[in-house]
Amino acid sequence: MKRKPQAMRLPRESLTQTLALVVLLVLGALALAGPSGLLAWSENAHTLERNQREIARLTAMRDRLHNRVERLDPRHADPDLVGELLHRDLNVAHPDDLILPAK
Repeated sequence: MKRKPQAMRLPRESLTQTLALVVLLVLGALALAGPSGLLAWSENAHTLERNQREIARLTAMRDRLHNRVERLDPRHADPDLVGELLHRDLNVAHPDDLILPAK
């Protein structure tokens, strides 16, 4: 009695199909939970939003500091800011100045 050729190919085909299934499952898992998968998109969007808020805050702070530096330029310093700094940092005041405590 002869063996059928299909019976010899069955384990090889089964192994190929199993390997293909494993590869597809791994690719599916990476597409879902990988570093650039669907689950990471929401986290990346949240991180992007947080970083944009931080950039806006730092930009506003930089603009305020830039304005203050321009107002303290020795060639044309702002007299109000110079007076404020003298009062605050050097504790200098005129006898007729009214000093209010900061809240």
